[in-house]
Amino acid sequence: MIISVASGKGGTGKTTVSTSLALSLKGDVQLLDCDVEEPNAHIFIRPDILEKETVSVPVPEIDERKCVYCGKCSEVCAYNAIAVLAGQEGSGGKALVFPELCHGCGACMYFCPESAISERYREIGVVETGTRGALEFIHGKLNIGEAMAPPLIRAVKKKINKEKTVVVDAPPGTTCPVITSITGSDYCVLVTEPTPFGLNDLKLAVEVLDEMLIPFGVIVNRAGLGDDKTYSYCERENIPVLMNIPFKREIAEAYSRGIPLVESFPEIKDEMLMAVDKIKEAVG
Repeated sequence: MIISVASGKGGTGKTTVSTSLALSLKGDVQLLDCDVEEPNAHIFIRPDILEKETVSVPVPEIDERKCVYCGKCSEVCAYNAIAVLAGQEGSGGKALVFPELCHGCGACMYFCPESAISERYREIGVVETGTRGALEFIHGKLNIGEAMAPPLIRAVKKKINKEKTVVVDAPPGTTCPVITSITGSDYCVLVTEPTPFGLNDLKLAVEVLDEMLIPFGVIVNRAGLGDDKTYSYCERENIPVLMNIPFKREIAEAYSRGIPLVESFPEIKDEMLMAVDKIKEAVG
């Protein structure tokens, strides 16, 4: 079973939940930190890193000896990663490639009528794999300055072992990296907080999951803070609230020291396992 943990906004406690969920589960468990732009699950898991793999993406390379500057490559590129300047009055043209915008789809090379385009590989980050006891830990680290996280997220997800229970810590928000992370999940846990901002972004995340047809439930972090509008919304929309994590200074202090929630408050592990039982029931 693949359980993804997401949130409509950052700072709701998504990593707190995903790490504690992975540490609570018994048997063979994988934890994937797919927040490759700012991975931090390793701070709480403290794994022994055993493997490190470089991840690269293909980008076009244009042979201007063959190029006739027809502009076909620019036309088929959906991401504006190629610009072609046609020559004027007998002068040669110019083809410009913007590697940071390229998604590596290969359309430009496929449609080039002069076979003037080949591919080279550009490094975008690394995938690291390690263990903590029986828990297998995998995360990606995107190189500083890189604009696209999805290719690295897909490289992390290639490590999924479907024979294990998999917990995926997704990036915050509702953009492409989130979609890439939660695609293929059997269930998604949305972490929110009972505040106006939390409720607003929860609604955005719910819309995404409704479109993706992935079953989901909510864990309310910092319960007791704010108002009850989040609970009213969940009741109205028939969204299960899997558990509540109380608003306590001690939880924040443990978090700041890199101590997982279920280690600083062992009694919460039982509630985590009860939430997992609800997930299993929903997945069937």
